[in-house]
Amino acid sequence: MSAIVLGYDSSPGAARALDLAVELASSLGAPLVLVHGVAPPGQVGEEAGEARHALESLAEEILAPAVETARAAGVPVTTELVADQPAAALVKVADAHDARVIVVGTWNESPWRGALFGSVAHKLLQVSDRPVLCVPAAG
Repeated sequence: MSAIVLGYDSSPGAARALDLAVELASSLGAPLVLVHGVAPPGQVGEEAGEARHALESLAEEILAPAVETARAAGVPVTTELVADQPAAALVKVADAHDARVIVVGTWNESPWRGALFGSVAHKLLQVSDRPVLCVPAAG
């Protein structure tokens, strides 16, 4: 069964994107996969392992309330922590789960800022061959 893949973090748009992804998954009878990219800076040495462990612990704390929200709505939910940058992590997971759509939150940044500084939503629109639903932060 095709899943709904949600990139979830602690950004201002994440909560609204979660609500929409849960609603979409529920209406389609699809499972929800919450994804968080946990690529530490640098990939060698003992510090890299420690940094990755710290990032994974933080990611689990960030994802826990989202898991509870999905479960409360009766939506089957799993989480995936991927050792990659967010857009690449989302594409990998979407491919693995044959996702119907990738959902991400956005926040009050201009299209120019996203293009120059690397918005995840902007990058996904460039690299994903699946539909991408960009949800603006409330207000």
